[in-house]
Amino acid sequence: MYARSTTINARPESIDAGITQLRDEVMPMILELDGCIGLSMLVDRESGRCIATSAWQSEEAMRATDEELRPVRDRLADQMGSGSPKVEEWEIAVLHRDHRSAEGACVRATWMKVDPANLERAIDVYKMAALPRLEDLAGFCSASLLIDRASGRCVSSVSYDSLEAMDNNREAAASMRSATTKDAGAEVVDVGEFELALAHLRVPELT
Repeated sequence: MYARSTTINARPESIDAGITQLRDEVMPMILELDGCIGLSMLVDRESGRCIATSAWQSEEAMRATDEELRPVRDRLADQMGSGSPKVEEWEIAVLHRDHRSAEGACVRATWMKVDPANLERAIDVYKMAALPRLEDLAGFCSASLLIDRASGRCVSSVSYDSLEAMDNNREAAASMRSATTKDAGAEVVDVGEFELALAHLRVPELT
């Protein structure tokens, strides 16, 4: 399973219109493409950082749609903000879902860098050490780990039932992140907290 993420630096006043466009216009179109298995959107209203992610059954299916979807991405970026969207492609290494998210769900995302030679170890640490501890956090919905094998870039996304749940576990999550990234030999590059504005991913369990 693979994913393509598109990061847009949006104007705060344009975010709701962008969510509507993605849900009502882009999603029905993209779900008709061969190999597409879903779409999600994360929104940070304070900073304007918005991340739309499409999921694909194979790398070939993802790559085959790149040219077709480029004008769609550019149009969305033009409506929501300024500058070109940042597009990244990932392998979905891990996905675990305790239960599906509902309205009001939030996501904490952690971007990391790992020596590509140590990537398999990092994936194992995520599966065997991080996931069980994440499941113990109140309000946990699901977790995923996306990787780029060539560069060693990774991003972990953990969804929670509500902003309150995410707020309440921030300290515990930070302690766990420090321990598990050290075990994995990973360097934390960035951490962001988001509203889960659109959740329509049909990726199966990958653990």
